[in-house]
Order: sequence, then structure tokens, then C-alpha cells
Amino acid sequence: MRINIGEVVGSGYGAYWHDENRYRVMKGGKGSKKSATTALNFIYRLMQKRFSAANLLVVRQVMNTHRDSTFAQLKWAQEKLHVSHLWKNTVSPMEMEYIPTGQKILFRGFDDVLKLASATVSKGVLCWVWIEEAYEIMNESDFDKLDLSAPRGTVEAPLFKQTTLTFNPWSETHWLKRRFFDQESDSVSTYTTNYMINEFLDDTDRAVFERMKETNYRRYDVAGLGNWGVAEGLIYENWSVEPFDYREILDGPEGWKYQPFFGLDYGYTNDPTAFVAMLVNPIDKEIYIFDEIYKTRMLNQDIADEITAKGYAKEKIRADAAEPKSNDDLRRLGITRIQPSVKGKDSVMNGITAIQEYRIICHSNCVNTARELGAYRFDTKNDSPVNQPVDADNHAMDAMRYAFYDVRFFHPEEGKRRMTPEERWEHQNAITYEDMFGGWDG
Repeated sequence: MRINIGEVVGSGYGAYWHDENRYRVMKGGKGSKKSATTALNFIYRLMQKRFSAANLLVVRQVMNTHRDSTFAQLKWAQEKLHVSHLWKNTVSPMEMEYIPTGQKILFRGFDDVLKLASATVSKGVLCWVWIEEAYEIMNESDFDKLDLSAPRGTVEAPLFKQTTLTFNPWSETHWLKRRFFDQESDSVSTYTTNYMINEFLDDTDRAVFERMKETNYRRYDVAGLGNWGVAEGLIYENWSVEPFDYREILDGPEGWKYQPFFGLDYGYTNDPTAFVAMLVNPIDKEIYIFDEIYKTRMLNQDIADEITAKGYAKEKIRADAAEPKSNDDLRRLGITRIQPSVKGKDSVMNGITAIQEYRIICHSNCVNTARELGAYRFDTKNDSPVNQPVDADNHAMDAMRYAFYDVRFFHPEEGKRRMTPEERWEHQNAITYEDMFGGWDG
């Protein structure tokens, strides 16, 4: 069967497809077919006779996100090119093998540095790297470590070493802009793409972007057109992404300063359900975000199952007050200490103002919370900022505010035993309604 590659790939990616530069960097909006084109490109490349010694390493911030993203996308590319019968795809270990030559596609995450650094192949050379959702890599030093170890080995023509990065450019403060876009280099090729060159979108898909253009132009500029998100008006600036073990913090000599807090914001079809778990230290003004749930189409049973599986079913969880039926349902499903967020006048801004006093450390596994932290900004009117955040892509931010409300009742004392979840529940619910109605979470 003969395949017309041009018809499969479509237009707009000719230079990117044939690029052999050391760094191939593609930023773009949603629906721009950048990930689909990259997957097609790698499957096509690996099957070419002149590249029969090439192997590919695919990297994301968190290993377990590959299955529903890059792994699925590369399988789709095999099917699209009608070559699935020539590939062996396994989930454990997660890898793909081109059967005629033994070439492999390996999958790794920055959350397991040892496995990332030890990625090797038995045949040929590991000369190509694809970092998908590169915006999730918040620390440039993590990229440098990978860059020093992969691609690796001696490469002779026609092979070439190349690292491909694809991402949505949510904030211009990200190191990717400074490193690859703000300065010219003979070893770097940069590209920007958007939904308008994706001829495979239908009218309903395009209508989503046109509606976004009218209702939220700033988001449209990034998610639609693929332009850098403007840093002006960022709500949280004192934050970073780091790996840490929250248990070591709690069990350490200063663990008495910390207490866990939990928040839940409901979503379903288009908006994700967001659950945030964090340690808060009100003495040194620190927040450690250590866990998240961030998924669409979650039924209440799914939410209860995930919270229970993570071991938080007995914890007090502040949830969206606009969903009383869901809160009641979760109690019935075993999340018995769920409570509605406390609403009041200026609730959103009061919560934001309180959190702004803190330094936020987001665990490197909490990629969705980190992304929202980097994009959460104040709205504008007539090009001037107003005292309200943009009400979009803020589900983890809302969950964090809900959780933060109860920090006001935490007064740590050195040498004092930390309360159990049950004791925290009793203490916090002993507060009178008048005391609680301070107008924070909403």
C-alpha cells in the first residue's frame, strides 16, 4: 500500500518535517497538530532505510502521563501510516520496537532521574529525543542534565543528533523563551504554529477558537495563536517547581510548623476536576504543593475512588460550595469530612491576597498546578488590570484557595503533637459560623 505523506501530514510543517538541526523547538496553540505531526515525523523517520540505526527517547515531566499522550499519539501515527503490523508496542516496559530492525522508542520521565539517565539501546544509537509538553519542565537545570546524557553515542551521517521540544507557551517568563527564542543560534531552529493551519479541524472545532477570541482574547493569544503568554499581571510570582518528599518535611525537626490542607474544585466535560494537597507553614510563610488530581469527565464515584486511593479519605477537604449535591454524594461515598468552601464578600481576592504572602513550592509531579501557577493572572479592562483574576484555566488555583481557608485556624507550637485528621476536623468545626464567615473562598 502506497501512502501519500503530504496528504496524511497536511500543510504548514514542511521545514519542521525536514529539519535536522541540533535543537528543533516548536511552540504552538492547541489544535495546531504539532504533537500529531511530530509523532508522524518520528515514525516515518525511524522506518527509513538510511536511519536504520536511529533510536528515539520520548520524555515528559511525569512518566505516567505518557500512556495517554505520547504513547497513544505514536500508536495513532503507526495506524495513520498503515504500518502498525511492523511495530511491537508494550506498556510494561513502555516501549515501541520497529520489528524489521529492532530500533526502539523509549519513554521516560523527569520524575525518575535514574531511569532517565540510564536510558540505553542495544542496537544502533539513541540519537533523537522528543520532549513533549516541554513547558512542564520548570527547571532549566533538569533539561541540562538530559542534554548532557541524550542524545548520546557517536553519530555518523546520514544520522544526526537532535532534541525536539514541543509545547504551549503559557508564560514568557519560562526559561524556554530566553534559551531558544530570545537569541539566535546556528544550532537552534524555532517554529510557531496555530490552529489556523490545521486543515483537519472541522467547523465546530474552529468555532471554539472564535468564541475564545471574543470572550477571552488573552487566552486566545496563547492557546489559539501560539504566542507567548504575557508575564504582566501574574498573580503568584514567588513560586518554584522542585522535587521533595512531603513526609520528610513533616517528620523533620521543623515538621511541627507544617500541616496538610486539601481543596477540591469540580469540573466535568471541558473543565477538569482539580484536587490539590499541600503543606502549609504559617510561621515561615511556605506552601508545599505535594499532590494533585486533574482530570475531565470524572464522576463523583471516580473522584471518591482517587481520593481514597491516595489515602486522603479521612482528611478534611474544602470543596466548591456551588456543588452541594456533589459534596453530599462524596460524603455518602466515604469522603466524610468534605466541607463546602466559605463564601463571602471579596472572597476570591481575600484568598489570593493571603496566599501571596507565601512562597509556593510545587512538586515536579504536579504539572497541572505548576502550569496554572505560571498562567494565573489578573484580568484587564480597557487594557488596564482589574482586581479580579481571569476566570479560565484556574481550577487548581481555586482548589488551592479553598484549602487555604483553614490555615487561619492552624497555630503551630514547637513540641506540640500534630493533630490527627479527626482532631483537626473537630477543632476546625468548633469555630463558630460568625468566625468562619470571613469571606475567603468562593
